This record gives sequence, C-alpha cells and structure tokens, in this order.
Amino acid sequence: MSKVTKALAIGLLSLVFSIHLHAQSGDSTKTKPSGQVLDKIIAKVDNYIILESDLQRAYLEAISQAQQGFEAPSRCDIFESLLINKLMVAKADIDSVIVTDAEVILETDQRFNMVLQQMGGDEETLVKAYGKTAEQLKSEIHDMIKEQKIIAKMRANITQNMAVSPAEVRKFYNQIPTDSLPFFSAEVAVGQIVKKPEVNRKEKDRVIDQLNNIKQQILDGETDFATMARKYSEDPGSKAQGGDLGFFGKGELAPEYESMALSLRQGEIGNPVESQFGFHLIQLLERKGDKYNTRHILIKPKPTEEDIVKAERNLDSLRNLIQLDSMSFAKAAKDFSDDRGTSDNGGFFSDPTTGANKLTLRTLEDPILYFTIDTMKVGTLSRPLRYEEQNPRTGEAEKAVRLLYYKEKYPAHRANLQDDYEKLKAAAKKQKESEALEKWFKLAKEEVFIDIDPAYDRCNALQISD
Repeated sequence: MSKVTKALAIGLLSLVFSIHLHAQSGDSTKTKPSGQVLDKIIAKVDNYIILESDLQRAYLEAISQAQQGFEAPSRCDIFESLLINKLMVAKADIDSVIVTDAEVILETDQRFNMVLQQMGGDEETLVKAYGKTAEQLKSEIHDMIKEQKIIAKMRANITQNMAVSPAEVRKFYNQIPTDSLPFFSAEVAVGQIVKKPEVNRKEKDRVIDQLNNIKQQILDGETDFATMARKYSEDPGSKAQGGDLGFFGKGELAPEYESMALSLRQGEIGNPVESQFGFHLIQLLERKGDKYNTRHILIKPKPTEEDIVKAERNLDSLRNLIQLDSMSFAKAAKDFSDDRGTSDNGGFFSDPTTGANKLTLRTLEDPILYFTIDTMKVGTLSRPLRYEEQNPRTGEAEKAVRLLYYKEKYPAHRANLQDDYEKLKAAAKKQKESEALEKWFKLAKEEVFIDIDPAYDRCNALQISD
C-alpha cells in the first residue's frame, strides 16, 4: 500500500468511527484550571485547519480499532492522513467538486438515528454521553459525512474509468514471488431469499386510528403536536424535537410524505399517510420557495405472529419449487427476495472487495448465519429461518424470514490465477489506483497553501519520493 493510499484509508476509517469515540472518551482537548481550552492549530491547508484535539481524537479512534484487529498507526500516520484529507477537500474547492446538502442529509439522519438508538432512543442519555445537544451532534455528523463524501468523490474522479486488462492481471500475478503468494482460507458460496412479514390490515388500521385520535386531541386543544410527538413518535431523529424535521427540498423525503405535506396549508395537520417507514401524522410549519418545514409523528405497525407465519409459508412454497427444479434459486431470489443487497446478485452474498460470489464464512457478519451455514451440507437449502436484521435507515432490529442456500465450498489454497482471478484483479486495480493517487498528490500539494506546525516536522508528512 502506498503512502497516500494508506493515509487515505486511515483518514476515512477515522471519519467512519469518530462518532463512537466522542461518546466513549469525551472531549480530549486539555483545559487550564480556569476552564480555558488549551488547543492549537497544528496545520493549515488553504482555508482548512487541523487542531491538536482533532489529531488526539483520531489517534485514539485508530488505537481503539487496532484492539479489534486493525493495525495500529502511529501519531505521524494519523497526522498525515488528516493532512491529506484536508488537501483533498481544499483541492475539491479548486476543482469545483461539490457535494450538496441533499446528498448528506439522509445519511446524517441515518447515522444520528443509529447513535440515538444505541442510547436507548433517549436524548438526555445522548447529551450526557456526548456532552452535546442533539442538534450539535447532528451538525458534527453532517460535517464529517460531507468531508467523507468529498474525499470519496475526489478519489473517484482521480481513478475514474480505471480498469485492468487480463494481461495486466497476469503481469501483476507473475511479479509476485512464488513463496510470497498469499494463502487463502476456505471459502463458500452462500445465498439467501428474504421475506419481510407483510403487516396485516387490522394492525395498520389500529395505527391509523391511534394517529387520528392523537390528531383529534390536538385539534380539541387538549394537547399540542410537539408534546404528542415526544410521547408517541417512533422516529428517534425528530422525536426529541417535537417531531420537527427542519427544511427539506422537493424530492428529499418519501414521496407519500412530501405529497401530503405540500397539500397542507401552514399550520394544518393532514390525515395519516403511509410510507416505507410507517404511518405519519404531518403538520406543515412553513414553506420557503421550494423548501418546506414539517413535523410529524411516526408510528410503525408491527407484524404479528400470524404475519410471520404467512411469510414462512410463502418461503416454504418457494423452497418446494426450487427443490422440484421448477424454478432456479437465482430466479426465485431475483423475483421474490425482499433483500435488494443480495437479490440483484441471484441471492448470493458477495465479497465487498472483489464482488465475487465466494467469501470466507467469517466474512459473514451475522454469527447466527455463520453457525447455521457451518451445520449445513453443501448443495442444500435450509427451511425458512426467522431472524432479525438491522434497518440501515433507523438502526432498529426488524423481524424477517429467510431461506439459505449453501451452494459450494472452496478449500484453502495458495493464490493462483484460475481460482482467484477476481481477487488478483482487485489487487492489481488497487495498485494501479494507488499509483494514480501518488501522481495526483505530487501535483496537488503544489497548488494549495500548506503550513505545518514545527512540532510536527519530524513526521515528514507529505514527503513522497519520486
């Protein structure tokens, strides 16, 4: 891994995990007895700065990850990664590489909701853990995600349309000494067909009635919208703010939500409306041009035991069709699975690095999935299995049912072109991208103003040999 590529990898890792450290270790900035902060700027890259406290936080995060199997970088490694991040962002300004708020807002809400869920959905617990209000924390997450997206977009621009030919893969492979070829652990090809229980009409009507009752209480003056949102809403991101979502532009929220919101007069409360998130009771607060501010109460209908059993029967019927060769597993997954992450790949889990449909069992993050596959025979299809999966939007666990297909097992072996072409291709491409990043870096660092505190001269940051 080249110096620049390594620094970018460390930097992106620190952006991904920084939120967790803030809760665990608090603010690492030292203070005088009087309470005055003793922090200082240790680097400037055009209009962007790096504080000593930024370095300390990122370093502690890296050490924390090292304890979980990551190689621990030095403080100089971390300093250089932060410097290259800022260089990427500064160069993005020069090159007019833009990331809009619309690209950031949804992911900010998702990340904030996950953090809030980890705190039991309670804002007071969140404030105690982070020493910040929900809005302050959300603003920090927003800024970090925006920087992360800018860096990713810059990197994509630098390495765009970069591919490797079969000849380049063979050359890459042949340059590796035989005794240095990697040894790959046993791998498996595993697929799934997921069915999420469809909530019955009776449960949906119960939720609609509950929301209508809440609306009537508000209209009768018995309570107010914000109070009921704090009491009943199941949206952790807005519940503590009385359901207030803030301003959004057209196309940024669920279409059903937006349609109802834009049909209302200012201050008016609409009828309950269903979206992919559940049922919403919406009040329009204000409109400014193409943007609108609303608050809502979200209540999610829950699948009953009967709904789950119905999903199991549905999968059992699919299982029979597959076993009778009336339908292939891949077609059944593509047409009927509710998990889009695997259904478009014929139902198969894929290696995140190579995209190949074979991976080590330990790559499967779900321990229950790991142990289930470990007890199955190659070529077999499981019976419908209940499990819980995390909703990426809310961080909440949701009930689902799936069939597992253990298609094939590949024995442990030393790397070779026939069995490991996709892995070698990915490694060759990574090397090619690394060389492109090095070349870009040598030119880019001459186009921006960089000032480093003398205390960090020892790190020799940004010194790339020709």
